[in-house]
Amino acid sequence: MPEPHDTNGRDAGGGDTSGGNTDGGDAGGGDAGGGDTADGGTVTWRQLLAETTAVLGDRHHARWMCEVASGCDSAEFPAELDEPATHRMVAHLDAMIARRLGGEPLQYVLGTWQFRHLDLMIDRRVLIPRPETEWVCEAALQIARSMPAPLTAADLGTGSGAIGLSLAAELPIGSARVWIADVSVDALDVARANLAGIGRAAAAVTAVQGSWFGALPLDLRGTLDLVVANPPYIAEDDPAVSDDVRSWEPHLALFSGVDGLRDIREITADAGAWLRPGGWLVIEIGHEQGQAVRELFERARFGDVEIRPDLAGLDRIALGRRLA
Repeated sequence: MPEPHDTNGRDAGGGDTSGGNTDGGDAGGGDAGGGDTADGGTVTWRQLLAETTAVLGDRHHARWMCEVASGCDSAEFPAELDEPATHRMVAHLDAMIARRLGGEPLQYVLGTWQFRHLDLMIDRRVLIPRPETEWVCEAALQIARSMPAPLTAADLGTGSGAIGLSLAAELPIGSARVWIADVSVDALDVARANLAGIGRAAAAVTAVQGSWFGALPLDLRGTLDLVVANPPYIAEDDPAVSDDVRSWEPHLALFSGVDGLRDIREITADAGAWLRPGGWLVIEIGHEQGQAVRELFERARFGDVEIRPDLAGLDRIALGRRLA
């Protein structure tokens, strides 16, 4: 779940976004070289890149859009700069420019975004993956690597699948069984699409629909080694929420009651019944929620409770171990 700020900059997790058809709507606005360009035409990608940069005012964003429209990845695109673009490619680029100029976040326009080692398909059904969440995932991976295999983990409120699929992809094959869950059927469809892209590791992942622990089969009660969640944690009337976040991203994944803690309260209260003794709970939290969430963990009889900061030094990760 994001902090309430603009998210149109490139993910600090790095890496260029490569191809994939993200065409959404016709090519009516923000024309960048969309003139008479047929197969074998004369408008090159070098020209389109320059024109798109001028329209958007950001060369990086322009290049990522040109890469997607051309079907090239970041390594391939330089070799295509002097090649002509087809009508279809230019129409695709124009459609993306129009969407971006209309205020749609860059990540949704591109249709994919990098999270750790994964290129995730994303759209308005799910939150945009944030670099802060990569640190939540890293905390969960550190715990998982310290446990004997095989282990059972659950990613609750999975959204695009970013955390759960990263666990499956980065842990050794056969060392973990991962459940990914979301109350949103639409979000789970996106996660399932991303699941198909992680190769052999996908065999260890099961996607289920439902609210928090209610999504999981009852025979998992008391057996989970690790639960990780990135729940909604913004208060419903928080004035700091930027217009682009409020207008474009799914409210179900953003807002959590009058104080932003409704869902975290539910997760911490129920986690003890689902974790095995010694199992760990890891949750992403808002930067002003550290003390309140610590108290919720302690009230739920978790030990070794920590509130860890993100790279900006702000409270971001809450974790604790279920006591015997």
